[in-house]
Amino acid sequence: MTNLERIRKELSPARRRKVKARAAQLIAEEMTLQELRRARKLTQVRMAKELGIGQDGVSKLEKRADLMISTLRKTVEAMGGSLSLVAEFPDREPVVLSCIAEDEPARRARKADPMVALRNA
Repeated sequence: MTNLERIRKELSPARRRKVKARAAQLIAEEMTLQELRRARKLTQVRMAKELGIGQDGVSKLEKRADLMISTLRKTVEAMGGSLSLVAEFPDREPVVLSCIAEDEPARRARKADPMVALRNA
């Protein structure tokens, strides 16, 4: 018997249920693009139409391990979501990175500039 099996046997039924529920939650938090598309009940054909590419392009996109952030953003948006990038460090709270996955980061920077806001008022 392995250590893990022994530890599981020592847990109460309530604790085993809690561990199983947490494991399912963690698994649900991590998905491939294909799993996410399926969870959203979208077909590759519908995604292709939203993205302006062929169905085979969606299939290839879902199999890629390395995507451009802009491509990932467009794909998530085609599913009805939005993409955020978070940097995590051991010595501070997570940081949401801005202007990385946007089409027009310069436009956003201009909107945040108080002088531009005054001129446009």
